[in-house]
Amino acid sequence: MKSTSIVAACAVLLIMASPAAAADLVFSSWGGTTQDAQKAAWADKFTAKAGVNVVQDGPTDYGKIKAMVEANSVTWDVVDVEGDYAAQAGPKGLLEKLDFGVIDKSKLDPRFVTDYSVGSFYYSFVIGCNADAVATCPKTWADLFDTTKFPGKRTFYKWSAPGVIEAALLADGVPADKLYPLDLDRAFKKLDTIKADIIWWSGGAQSQQLIASAEAPFGSVWNGRMTALAKTGVKVETSWEQNITAADSLVVPKGTKNKDAAMQFIAFATSAQAQADMAAATGYAPINLDSAKIMDAETVKTLPDQQKASQINADMAYWATNRDAIGERWYAWQAK
Repeated sequence: MKSTSIVAACAVLLIMASPAAAADLVFSSWGGTTQDAQKAAWADKFTAKAGVNVVQDGPTDYGKIKAMVEANSVTWDVVDVEGDYAAQAGPKGLLEKLDFGVIDKSKLDPRFVTDYSVGSFYYSFVIGCNADAVATCPKTWADLFDTTKFPGKRTFYKWSAPGVIEAALLADGVPADKLYPLDLDRAFKKLDTIKADIIWWSGGAQSQQLIASAEAPFGSVWNGRMTALAKTGVKVETSWEQNITAADSLVVPKGTKNKDAAMQFIAFATSAQAQADMAAATGYAPINLDSAKIMDAETVKTLPDQQKASQINADMAYWATNRDAIGERWYAWQAK
């Protein structure tokens, strides 16, 4: 009887423990105000609705995703990644195919939907400036590369990704409709002219801090980071001239133990209300086509999908194909 009781007790403990273990879903993103908004708009509300505990982790690290998958030890269940990475990593076997029986892709911007990913949010690289720290803020990419008219440090995204190379070419006079394929020789030659004045930001929170402190009073940043900075009381100016758009994507690393919950989380995060809540909190545009209908009209006017006068869409397909080659040259140039 004693042994039977022990076995029965163990069985009860396993039953009690299993749902708790299965309920934990790990979401990784970029940190700072963006991930705070994702937690509030998506994770906390998903937990309340589905009863699945969502643990926050990050920052997103592509090398870590690859190592997890190759070691068959995946601890991230849903990850916010850049769109070009998603387009490349899926066919390479690093991501699970999404279940569109659970995720309703008919309501999502088709530009940001693949077999392995859906859009997370839609953003623009803009020219951000601390207006209290300088006499005049740069308005164009040519201004941002002009160290005579605009002396001092400027900040740019550290990692090899759409945005900086396009900005360099636009600053050098390349027409927007002639950007691709990217002329890397010309871009790096232009970047050489300001290299000594660049402070690199590796995450959105760092870009905010650099501009707020005026260590680099202006630079190329994600538009939502300027929205967040303005809410802190810093007097900022944002130039949307030739803003360069892209979208982050939500993906599921290959081999996750919580695949079903991951699909349910993505379905919730990309729903109209969840996307509307995220957009209102961050200034990034929703990728659900119905979200704008349920948002405040004045807020909608400030989002990047409304800044189309001179807007340029980064070519994610080009970047997905050329990501590795560009990255090799990019990091070698930075290291010089």
